[in-house]
Amino acid sequence: MNASLADTEARLNALKAGVGTLPADTQVAVCVPAPYLFQVQASLQGSAIGWGAQDLSTETQGAYTGEVSASMLQDFGCQWVLVGHSERRARHAESSQAVAQKAQQALQHGLTPVFCVGETELEQDSGDTAAVIQAQLAPLLALGQAACQQTVVAYEPVWAIGTGKSATPQQAQAVHALIRQLLVEAGAGDSPILYGGSVNASNAAELFAMPDIDGALVGGAALKPEEFLRIAAS
Repeated sequence: MNASLADTEARLNALKAGVGTLPADTQVAVCVPAPYLFQVQASLQGSAIGWGAQDLSTETQGAYTGEVSASMLQDFGCQWVLVGHSERRARHAESSQAVAQKAQQALQHGLTPVFCVGETELEQDSGDTAAVIQAQLAPLLALGQAACQQTVVAYEPVWAIGTGKSATPQQAQAVHALIRQLLVEAGAGDSPILYGGSVNASNAAELFAMPDIDGALVGGAALKPEEFLRIAAS
């Protein structure tokens, strides 16, 4: 929730100006607060940058005041939508089952869900990381091979979000390898897995060098276009 019309315009213009300098196979997208989707669609149409939303409803339509449906996101040309971001899980008590329902809504409307998983500091300290990740992914895996193949998974250790801390490349790789194995067992071993936990221009290259880290779900650093572009260049 860090945006205004003026801020968004400035950031989009900076990204459009710099995206042409990135390697040709680099895929870049921005997921913005829903009120700015019209602005983003108008600005990014025809550019090399994709766009999407930060959340969507579990429901298709109806009396769900304040909710945003997948078809509404379609109206604004969205290709992507985040589901189950740690802040949604923690602050809005979203269960993993509800997150999978959101992913299913996205898939049914031609959107690619970015399915977020991650453990808290207490869970990490207790040695429960693997069990937490498996439990969070289980409802997605239950949707079947086709759904998993069309989904991007993002590992975001809750203890590293907005704290300035980041998992070491080796720590992140260990969890990404677990996620990869679960996706392989579901017949979706090629699905991209992103790391999201205080990714910045200084640590991106080391993280991306890991075999199972395919990209980043960038948080605070995405508010600074120059830094975001440096991450993408890595």
